[in-house]
This record gives sequence, C-alpha cells and structure tokens, in this order.
Amino acid sequence: MRSFVLSVLFISMAMAAAAQKEDVPNGPADGQASPVATALKEAEPQAQASQPAAPQKSSSSNLPDAPAQPPSNVPLAGQQQPKRILGFMPNYRAVSAGVRPAPPSSKEAFKMATQNSFDYSSFLFVGLTSLLAKGTDAHPDLGKGVGGYWAYTWRGFLDKTDGNYLVLWALPTLLHEDERYYAKGHGGFWKRAIYAGTSVIITPNYHGRNTFNAAEMIGRAGAQAISTTYYPSGDDTTIDLAEKFGYSVGRDSLTNVFREFWPDIARHVLHRHP
Repeated sequence: MRSFVLSVLFISMAMAAAAQKEDVPNGPADGQASPVATALKEAEPQAQASQPAAPQKSSSSNLPDAPAQPPSNVPLAGQQQPKRILGFMPNYRAVSAGVRPAPPSSKEAFKMATQNSFDYSSFLFVGLTSLLAKGTDAHPDLGKGVGGYWAYTWRGFLDKTDGNYLVLWALPTLLHEDERYYAKGHGGFWKRAIYAGTSVIITPNYHGRNTFNAAEMIGRAGAQAISTTYYPSGDDTTIDLAEKFGYSVGRDSLTNVFREFWPDIARHVLHRHP
C-alpha cells in the first residue's frame, strides 16, 4: 500500500513538471540565430561605420611620463623656519609650514634635546633669568653676591636641562609623541596664535594624529619634582612648584607663538628672509 502511494505521488510530480516545461516558450533551434541576435548583427556594421577611427599610437607613447607634482613637503612660500632666529635664538624644534617629515628617531630626539640644552644661547638665557631671580630674591636661602648668583645659575641650568631631556627625548620616545613645533603659516592672526599657543597641550603622535601632549605636561612636572632635590627645602611647597610648572609651560607656549609668526615678522617688519 505504501509503495502504491509513493508511486502515485512520483507519477503526479513527473506530470506536473512536464506540464510546466510545456508552458515555457521554446528558444531558437540549434544553429538558428534568434531575431534579436540577427537584428544586432545587422546593426553592428552601421555602428562601426558611424564611429571615428581610433588614432594610431605614435612613438610618443614610449616617452617618459610627465614630471610628477611637487612633493607635499615643500615649505609654504615665505614661511621657512630658520635654524636660528635673529642668528641667536635656537629654533631646532620648528618645522616649516607645509612640511611633514618622518617621526624623529630616538637619536634625533636626543640630539634636539642636547642642542637646546647646550647651545651657547642657553647659557646666556640661564644667566639672564638667574640674574632676574636673584634680583627679585626669589630664593632668599641661596644667598647674595657672587656666591648667590652662582647658586641661582647652576640650579637654573639643571631646571632647563632636565626639562629638555624629559620633554624632547625620554618621554616622546616612550609615548611616541612628536615634540617638534609644526608651524601653520596661513590663516588669520588669532587662529594661528591659538594653534601655536595650544601646541603645548596638543601634539602629533608618530602616526600623525593629534593627541594630548603628555610629554610636555609630565616632563615639565617631572623637572619640577627633580628640582626639589637641589633647591632649599623651604622652596618646594606645592604653590612654589605649581608656579614654576606654570612658568615653564607658559614659556614654551609663548615661544611657539613667536616661532609661528617669526617668518612674517622677518619679511614684513625687518624686510628680510627668515
């Protein structure tokens, strides 16, 4: 009984399939082109005749390609950053507007920190700031006279050197941050000034993306922490350290603003190329 039912079901399915196949229109017979194909074949010579002949390739195709566009690492006109400003102030950290060099290696960062620490202008700068600090009696325990001035000077030099190696070399190498200053070189005054001033907060990493400038903040704070080991114990209060930290970060910020506008000052005010 079960086999009979299965046989009937199989026969019914075969008949339905045959009926469905008969409803489908037959295609062209083997070797016989369809009317559509015949029409297309007849129209093809006319279409080819109406099209202009393709120009023949000349020997110029073997010539070298045209020169490529200038590289993007060309400085903007009139915005080159010099190695020294006014022939005195070291400007090794600055990168000209429009230039995007490769991330600095650890060796390059170390060299930059050394140049900023031991340049002859650094000693003159420390000597001047030490004289001002002594004149205002910033640290009374350091004494007066020549001995007091020397006490201010070597401590000021250590402050500057510790900060440079932490901010420009050690921490950037560890955190993969680029502590060079990338000049903007275009835009309105306030837009450029804000960009330059906030570069101590925002800096590019080794991938070219902007990130929090941890090397600057941690490095300057670390330099102040180290200074507690060689300044008198009464000068290491939280307020004193906060003031020195704010001064060092503010100095870096204003220096970058000066770097940003120096090419314009040199060209429009001093009438000279930077």
